[in-house]
Amino acid sequence: MKLVILSGLSGSGKSVALHTLEDLGYYCIDNLPLFLLKDLVLRLNDSLNQAFTQTAVGIDARTSPDELRYLPELVQSAQEKGIECRVIFLDTQTDTLIRRFSETRRKHPLTRGDRPLREAIHLERRLLEPIRRTADIRFDTTQTNIHELRSRVRGWLVGSQSPNALILLQSFGFKHGVPQDVDFVFDVRCLPNPHWQPALKALTGLDPMVVEFLESSPEVRRMRDDILAFFERWIPSFETDGRSYLTIAIGCTGGQHRSVYMAETLRQHFEGIGHKVMVRHRELP
Repeated sequence: MKLVILSGLSGSGKSVALHTLEDLGYYCIDNLPLFLLKDLVLRLNDSLNQAFTQTAVGIDARTSPDELRYLPELVQSAQEKGIECRVIFLDTQTDTLIRRFSETRRKHPLTRGDRPLREAIHLERRLLEPIRRTADIRFDTTQTNIHELRSRVRGWLVGSQSPNALILLQSFGFKHGVPQDVDFVFDVRCLPNPHWQPALKALTGLDPMVVEFLESSPEVRRMRDDILAFFERWIPSFETDGRSYLTIAIGCTGGQHRSVYMAETLRQHFEGIGHKVMVRHRELP
């Protein structure tokens, strides 16, 4: 029996994620009041109906704060009953949420006459903090489109069934901002920059000429080996601690060359030792 609890800020993509779970065969219940979750857990444990062997529940901020504080206990209770319970939380930066509500012209569920949109978002963030702390995985969807979110949710579910941790590698450019809610951030701006080579400037870290240029540098090889040695040492400890998902961000200045190359190099290594790996190059088209 599997139960996924999905929550997050309004406008962060919960509907998209829930539809993805439905496509994967989950019986989905949206906007379930939290006081009903305890009864649902009991009924799931006793049910012989195959339709409920994989169930997903959407929880939003309209549940009272007192009930939200009891979520960790409900999750623990479900696990003690033999239900594989996982919590997903979707987060998004406030300015992006304001833009999304402006574009869709939808009303935020916590807005009212004396509470503008920005204050409603801050209130919702505070109300949902107990769920955010409980979450097994947090996705920041500030710069994630619908297709990427679907892919990340599917990848996480596949990884949670694997004996090895699922690894998400993300390249990015520091000048465009550091990704939110990642487990590790590595800065490779100290490495030789192909941007200053006229023949390489228009290429990316996926192109063989850029790969050859970077791999010819002892500094690049040392950085690569040090990062790999760190994760070879510590990934087993994270897995022993129950971590099924690790997010690693690699950043250079523009997110075109060095970070892309390093993410691809790590992908090849991790796949070679049996991990499922997802790669996202944030700044590439």
